Amino acid sequence: MIRTFHVGDGPALAAVWTASAPADPITYHRFRDLFLLDRNFDPTGLHVAVLDGQIVGAAYAVRRLIAADADNLEPETGWIPFFFVHPDHRDSGIGRELLTAALTWLRSHGRSEVFFSSYTPNYFLPGLDAARYPEALHLLTTLGFERHYDAVAMDRSLVGYQLPAEIRKQINALSADGYRLGTPTDDELTALIAIAGLEFNPDWARAIREAVVAGLPLNRIVVARGPAGRLLGWAMHATYEGALDRFGPFGVVPAARGTGLGKVLLHLTLERMVAAGAHSAWFLWTGKETAAGQLYLKTGFDITRTFTILRASLLSPPPLLSSSPLS
Repeated sequence: MIRTFHVGDGPALAAVWTASAPADPITYHRFRDLFLLDRNFDPTGLHVAVLDGQIVGAAYAVRRLIAADADNLEPETGWIPFFFVHPDHRDSGIGRELLTAALTWLRSHGRSEVFFSSYTPNYFLPGLDAARYPEALHLLTTLGFERHYDAVAMDRSLVGYQLPAEIRKQINALSADGYRLGTPTDDELTALIAIAGLEFNPDWARAIREAVVAGLPLNRIVVARGPAGRLLGWAMHATYEGALDRFGPFGVVPAARGTGLGKVLLHLTLERMVAAGAHSAWFLWTGKETAAGQLYLKTGFDITRTFTILRASLLSPPPLLSSSPLS
């Protein structure tokens, strides 16, 4: 039976998720915080497979109820942040039924396109790790999903890290030119949030605001101010779910690029992470060929996973094909 979410399903869903993807496990409390308490959560979009009274799989579809930016509810777009089927119950069509139910639900709410799984504000992974889950890629492909773009996750060990001498010289040169680097004041947070939202990504502005309200120490943030006192960029860590080792978000306004501020902010944040007890720095989502991606690679980060963001049109029914190995 495929039904929608019932109160009391949460712990079993987290347990079956972990059994289905043991390399990417989830606790119930994290499942609750990321999905059940998400501001766009609608229980009718969480489709649950039940066999002999036991939950054996799920697929989650979501659309915006609260805009990420201004009043834009992205009325044509929906997302599937996750789906899974317990290994003992694959090869029976359950995965295909779950995803078909999720896609049908999005169509019923007027969506014309769907993404797996680049949903914000809350996502577990930014896309599909096709190397780790090839069966999932096959199933999504049979349902009309196509590659939209790739994102990479990166990690860097901080064991033995110290601020490079060249960065120290660069900091001194910037200081001599009137630039100031340091922790933001409480009032400066308003400028930081505005820059993050207007110059970069509205979801970054949300993340910074919510992290600070939740108690993020301001020394987890390093800002750069220009000679005139204007905030030009920042880097930070522990923004998401309070994870000390998680780096970002991070940005320098376009007018200040080419000054070396980005490299300096990155290294100053790594130094603070070491001082706070972090043994590594990691993040989930950047473009390998972007300026930021290239800076990370030059700073000693390694690509640890590649995620494919997939897109499908909802303007026509999914193709009727045979079940995939994950279904």
